[in-house]
Amino acid sequence: MYKAPRGTSDILPAEQAYWKYVEEKAISLCQLYGYQPLSTPLLEDSQLFTRTSASGTDIVDKEMYIFKDRGGHELALRPEGTAPVCRAYLQHGLFSLPQPVRLYYIGATFRYERPQAGRYRQHQQFGFEAIGDADSALDAEVIVMARNFLLSLGLIQFTIQLNSIGCKLCQPRYREILKKHYTALNSIQGHLCSDCQTRLERNPLRLLDCKNASCQEMADTAPKTVDFLCPECRAHFQSLQEYLSILGISFQFNHRLVRGLDYYTRTVFEIQPGKGTTQQGALGGGGRYDNLIEELGGEFTPAVGFAAGMERLILKLKEEKISIPPLPEPVVFIAYLGSEAKNEAIKLAFQLRQVGIATIVAVGDKSLKAQLKQADARGTSYAIIIGKEEIESQSAILRDMKSGEQKIIPLAKVAETLISR
Repeated sequence: MYKAPRGTSDILPAEQAYWKYVEEKAISLCQLYGYQPLSTPLLEDSQLFTRTSASGTDIVDKEMYIFKDRGGHELALRPEGTAPVCRAYLQHGLFSLPQPVRLYYIGATFRYERPQAGRYRQHQQFGFEAIGDADSALDAEVIVMARNFLLSLGLIQFTIQLNSIGCKLCQPRYREILKKHYTALNSIQGHLCSDCQTRLERNPLRLLDCKNASCQEMADTAPKTVDFLCPECRAHFQSLQEYLSILGISFQFNHRLVRGLDYYTRTVFEIQPGKGTTQQGALGGGGRYDNLIEELGGEFTPAVGFAAGMERLILKLKEEKISIPPLPEPVVFIAYLGSEAKNEAIKLAFQLRQVGIATIVAVGDKSLKAQLKQADARGTSYAIIIGKEEIESQSAILRDMKSGEQKIIPLAKVAETLISR
């Protein structure tokens, strides 16, 4: 028997209500803030990600699906959403529009990693990006949007964690100081994991993000990024905190927060599940990436954004037992007795659907009892019954499935009666 590949899953009808709920909340939020939808291909030039994410990050070193097509071009399944949005921004000249350009996306991303609860090799990501302005008020807007998105879903047990990792001017000095810190401790304690041994040379900032227990001890005592910010980055981070305070948005400073991609500058933030929850990992995160578009060949273009995995959010909704609206069921089920009545049922179903009434018509030669049992199982509000007597009198029996009340109405007035109800 064939099965879905490891790390992927089918979204069955019983689960679709969660997906519709999260997508509708995401779209409603973005419309409220003036963000417009953008869709990018699942396939991109692999260098779009290897160039912007840099070696030493898990995405580039371990997780990307890369292959050559029949033309010899090296392509990658999209591992994240921001770089493709920036590529589209450049390719289609969105820089000529009034800035910042506010965009959002919902789509599949792919990462080869160990599947676990809320984390899959193919997962759906919702994200939004504000491209074209360096104002820290835009960082605040994105953080507030992320917070309000979770609140709109009914999630309240979370914290916003915030940090600044500086820019091209102040990061190099901090990286060197961080390397000295880890090198000194490792020579004494020798606890660095194999991944961090590599990161120490290739990508020191990622040392702070290691989940290995022995490495976390070193990270806890590491120098803080905010102590080495240049004056411009310090002012930017200070004004961001002031905006959040003005808006009454609480946050926690986390000096170990760096995010998993190498293109981030200045602001980084994550939304972590609150204490007492079983879920591991962030509910979403983002930050500023002022150099990314320039690295792709454009002009210097500051930008900031947020992304969240939808599977992880749905898992959280279930964990907190948040009630969501069910998908709409058909309103009418048409049952019949006999071939002549079946013809009339098929014709009536066509007429009802033409005027927008969701209708199911029975199939096969089941008994009336079996047909009505099926109508009840589907949750339909009304059943219409047509038999020999109804054909002769050009009428139908209309049954309210909740109360059991029945009445006879003319076939020609079925649609009118249902609409009035």
